[in-house]
Amino acid sequence: MTPPAAPVSADARRAAARRAAARQAARRRSVTRRRWVLSVGGIGLLVLAVVLALPTLRKAVSELTLPLQDQDIIRQQAAEKHLDPALIAAVIYAETKFDPRPSSAGALGLMQIMPQTAEYLAHKSGATTFTTADLGTPQVNIAYGSYYLRYLLNEYNGRIIPALAAYNGGEANVDRWIAAAHAHGHPLTISDIPFPETRAYVQKVLNAQLNYRHTYASELGYS
Repeated sequence: MTPPAAPVSADARRAAARRAAARQAARRRSVTRRRWVLSVGGIGLLVLAVVLALPTLRKAVSELTLPLQDQDIIRQQAAEKHLDPALIAAVIYAETKFDPRPSSAGALGLMQIMPQTAEYLAHKSGATTFTTADLGTPQVNIAYGSYYLRYLLNEYNGRIIPALAAYNGGEANVDRWIAAAHAHGHPLTISDIPFPETRAYVQKVLNAQLNYRHTYASELGYS
């Protein structure tokens, strides 16, 4: 016959309860630590993914806010016409943002060349096979736009502000503005340009030129 079990004292029951509570608390702490480690690890992986993706993200943002296409043609024309390639890109940006469409005035292509301007440039350069339809081709349009920029820079002794102002507002207007500025004893500055559109255009091109030079140094042949 098995003897009856000895009764468990109240102190023993309380000790057993404390040990059970301690084990439960330890399990909760272990679960919490594992969750914390997983959470920190997940955040770390997310941060690493963002860091690795930053160059791609920056490039995507740049392409949206400061697009660039036909860089081979731009570099070629810059070399032939002795121009800063970032300047050509900046004029295209100011004119069409690399999305060519006819203007309300009839200008065509990436650099928004007026047909009569292109015909004058074709005659001046000795081209014999030019047609207006050619201005829709990036190679031809950038070639004529670059030729026009070079011509204007030569006309204004290499000064970029009057050259850009003439590209937008016409040589006759710029000649008057230069004469007025000289009458006041200084060369033409952006603030002297009376046409708000042309004044904003010149500033936009100059800002974009710096941005293209910095953002697309490799693509435009600076490095």
